[in-house]
Amino acid sequence: MTAPTTTARRLPAAGVAAGLLVALAAVVLGMAFSGAADAALLDPGAVVRWGLPLSTVVTELAASVTLGGLVLAAFVLPRAEGRTPGDGRAWPAAAVVASVGAGVWAVASVVQLVLTYASITGRPVGGPGFGAELGLFVTSVSLGRTLLGITVVAALTCVVALLVTRPVGALLAALLATSALVMLSTSGHTVGATNHELAISSLFLHLAGAAVWIGALAVLALLSGRLGRDLAPAVARFSAVAAWCFVAVAVSGTVNALQRLDEPADLGTPYGLLLVAKVVLFAVLGLLGWLHRRAVVRRLGEPRAAGATRAPAVFWRLVAVELAVMGAVSGVAVALGSTAPPADLEPPTSPTPAETVTGHPLPPAPTFELWLTSFRWDLVPALGCLAAVVVYTRWVRRLRRRGDAWPAHRTVSLVAGMVLLAWTTSGGPSVYGHVLFSAHMLQHMILVMVVPILVVLSAPVTLLARAVPPRADGSWGPREWVLGLVHSRWAQVFAHPVVAAVNFAGSMFVFYFTDAFELALTTYLGHLAMIAHFTLAGYLFANALIGVDPGPKRPGYALRLLLLFATMAFHAFFGLAIVSSEALLVPRWFGLLGRPWGPSALADQHTGGAIAWGISELPMLVLAITVAIAWTRDDERTARRRDRAADRDGDAELAEYNAMLERLASRSGPQSGERSGQASGSEPRSTT
Repeated sequence: MTAPTTTARRLPAAGVAAGLLVALAAVVLGMAFSGAADAALLDPGAVVRWGLPLSTVVTELAASVTLGGLVLAAFVLPRAEGRTPGDGRAWPAAAVVASVGAGVWAVASVVQLVLTYASITGRPVGGPGFGAELGLFVTSVSLGRTLLGITVVAALTCVVALLVTRPVGALLAALLATSALVMLSTSGHTVGATNHELAISSLFLHLAGAAVWIGALAVLALLSGRLGRDLAPAVARFSAVAAWCFVAVAVSGTVNALQRLDEPADLGTPYGLLLVAKVVLFAVLGLLGWLHRRAVVRRLGEPRAAGATRAPAVFWRLVAVELAVMGAVSGVAVALGSTAPPADLEPPTSPTPAETVTGHPLPPAPTFELWLTSFRWDLVPALGCLAAVVVYTRWVRRLRRRGDAWPAHRTVSLVAGMVLLAWTTSGGPSVYGHVLFSAHMLQHMILVMVVPILVVLSAPVTLLARAVPPRADGSWGPREWVLGLVHSRWAQVFAHPVVAAVNFAGSMFVFYFTDAFELALTTYLGHLAMIAHFTLAGYLFANALIGVDPGPKRPGYALRLLLLFATMAFHAFFGLAIVSSEALLVPRWFGLLGRPWGPSALADQHTGGAIAWGISELPMLVLAITVAIAWTRDDERTARRRDRAADRDGDAELAEYNAMLERLASRSGPQSGERSGQASGSEPRSTT
């Protein structure tokens, strides 16, 4: 009994350690192959040249364990607390593992910070004045501040993870850890290049997808002894998460590769060969994940012997190989990041005014054809739209497989909304919205008025509630998260029809007449926040008027129309304020583009105000007509319901009403008659 138990306890740690060793070995081999560790003109020494990539591997793997453990706690692991394996014992342990991973991450980040400064300056660690210069680096240089911020986030996550007791806390801690990946993606060596938004988004998706995939599998291996009969559902849920991670890493990796290669011949360079090795290893990893889903998940779901707590051998064979391949991919990726790509990623030496301000070349004068065909991919919204269509259609197919119907027009509405959202954020409105205020305002109106109406008509929350079964083991899946959010106090407040209307109309004034507009133009995070806020604000407002999804109690149709007309008046007032303004919004952006075509910046701003004033009223009119039709249909349904009730009970309601009138008449009749008789029979008074 002792030997098998001891072996079972050693297997998880041995598997994770093997993955780490493979990753370190891959870094060494990759650096040696590409020559990235060769001495440069300003040589900081072998310790820095070799220590920086090795510390980077440890940092990234520790961050992966942290994020993977928190994701498992938030979305995957059963949470019903018990004393035997398989009763939720792994859930609190996942938070502890994440905390330990965050502690290692923080320490490794300090080492990486010091070695990064030494590598940039070409100075060995610890020379005269090194500490003072390092302090200046972390306080005055953007890269130094970023690395210091990542270290602080890792340390905070170490503490916060220990306080996690519910899935909500695990998600908040995971978002805290993810903020470090956001900072890291903004410090990559491609963010200053042309189309830096694509570089930032692709790097973030690559880092986040790989971290969740690698870290979650490693934590599952470490917690296998506590999972027991919870192993099968945990692995099945992780398999679905890993599939999404695979897509994110594959798409973002392809985008990164295309940015760094000028032509196919570049694949023969050291950078290109390392890239090919990474692609091959990643393909092997995807194949293993497919086998995992097809074979291991099915085998784990088979009945096991009573009292069995150890993971089956098939699980360990696949985990060991998959962790080793993941380690190799991570090592090659770090070596790839330390190797100079063949493509020139630096900004142009003589940029145009538009390139200086926006980071993109000035597009040609807009035409109808260019509005439809111009594209500059915004990766995060585009992948989000694709994911929404895939998930929605899968839910519809699940309903149909069990014999339930779902209206086809709702599916068409969702697909149309997502296609329109992807085009608005990556197509002509996005390309020209960077240089024309009128195009930006058209993009804004589509985001806040047209896309939300299509999404509301598709009823995604209702479909989720019907298609996704609830979980009974204390874990939170998509159903629990979405319905919990919809019925939360915060959602009840912001989804209230009056609050939604005020947010829908008032946030435009706050956005355009404060620094928020400039922040959305100059930073990618501000741009994404703008898209998310106005699309969500439009959804909450439209759902309060015409939606069927769960939410706060909707007002009567008369009040809905009143809110709608008040919001239309507010929109008209906003458009009038833009049209009549003689001050250019964000002059450091729209006033310095040097456009040789089109109207002046101020005249174009007035056109944008006219769009907000006039064209934006068309979707509002559609909403008003929809509310009026719904009001009419509701009255018709009420009338038909009363007619059916009358047919069943012989119009008892009308009979009761008539009886009530007769009772009232009988009570007041004699008194009124007596008063009438007295009045008619009384003698007139004498006036003398």
